[in-house]
Amino acid sequence: MKYYSTNKQAPFASLEEAVVKGLASDKGLFMPESIQPIDKDVITDLKNKTFHEIACTVAQAFFGQDIEPDTLNEIVKDTLSFETPVVNVRDNIYSLELFHGPTLAFKDVGARFMARLLGYFIQKEGLKQVNVLVATSGDTGSAVANGFLGVPGIHVYVLYPKGKVSPIQECQFTTLGQNITALEIDGTFDDCQALVKSAFMDEALNQHMKLTSANSINVARFLPQSFYYFNAYAQLDRIGEADELVVSVPSGNFGNITAGIFAYWMGLPIKRFIAANNRNDVFLEYLNTGVYTPRPSVSTLANAMDVGNPSNFARILDLFGKYEDPHKEICKRISGYRFTDEEIAATMKQTYTETGYILDPHGACGYQALVNNHLTPNETGVFLETAHPAKFKGVVDQILSTDIKIPAKLKAFMQGKKQSIELSKDFEGFKQFLLQQ
Repeated sequence: MKYYSTNKQAPFASLEEAVVKGLASDKGLFMPESIQPIDKDVITDLKNKTFHEIACTVAQAFFGQDIEPDTLNEIVKDTLSFETPVVNVRDNIYSLELFHGPTLAFKDVGARFMARLLGYFIQKEGLKQVNVLVATSGDTGSAVANGFLGVPGIHVYVLYPKGKVSPIQECQFTTLGQNITALEIDGTFDDCQALVKSAFMDEALNQHMKLTSANSINVARFLPQSFYYFNAYAQLDRIGEADELVVSVPSGNFGNITAGIFAYWMGLPIKRFIAANNRNDVFLEYLNTGVYTPRPSVSTLANAMDVGNPSNFARILDLFGKYEDPHKEICKRISGYRFTDEEIAATMKQTYTETGYILDPHGACGYQALVNNHLTPNETGVFLETAHPAKFKGVVDQILSTDIKIPAKLKAFMQGKKQSIELSKDFEGFKQFLLQQ
């Protein structure tokens, strides 16, 4: 399989090149040359398969041309040491709980898969050290840091906005040491992301060190997130609730919903998607106007979605670029909602009072978008609950007047000593730091 750039100005790349480079030379995002459909009979039979078997089927469709089946299946097996259960919250609305991995966030799937795939290429080709740059607004940093921790030949630099991630999230990537370096940037997530992109384009840096990214701009990070869309469908199909499936995705950098759209193009029968935004609603504005206008992000309760210029919007445009009117076609398949902090808090409180289910602020956006969408009696709504509520304990406890239990996995991180390096959002300072490594 060859991979092309969304900007169409870079040469085609192999899977290995796309994974190791992360970003194309023309600053575009890599896309697979074709999307391999999965046979309808195979999809019908998913309800009889385990999550591992389902993920192997999807992985073969994505990567089977480039990796031996046994090797790929081992990578998948090593990635998926946990489940992603579907839980009924009320009526015909279900939560896809993606927080049962090592860092209790949905990004564990893509981060662990990429770590093992990149490690495979390093070993196969005898590559020298690869340096992973990752910008995070919360969960990406912890998932990537823990997924890559101790992997030979890889050093990870996590860039995060000072004071704009939850204390528990910060502990998950600043206390590890070893091959993980946390960089505390005096700015926003968009500033962190801009530093990463600028580094990829800097000739001196790329001569000094081999760079790649583990954000969802990397194909090895976002494509595996399709696995749990297929697994959710299989679980609902087992109970006869998968016929008219509406999926609501809390959306920040839009890697998660893009993975869902890939699943749709592969043949997964999803009726439509909802992109649930917080106050950073540039995508909703695009749906309403047809004009995409990035702007600086603002801080919200749902901090992992505080993105004012989502990178994966380029992939969504590319996926629908074959149509005469891409905007019209996108609007047919994706709707959007926007929620303020006050609305997020109200949703969390009402849902807990009525059902006993504890939503985190991001999942609350996804859930409320389904409620607002007024599902028909025949439709089943699934929202992606992307992180364990304990990762936002202070906010959740204050809103719900609770004292939710912190899982042992999180407690272990909180006992570590913070190790981070403070930098400004100025690229030259960041560049000089990397040149000294």
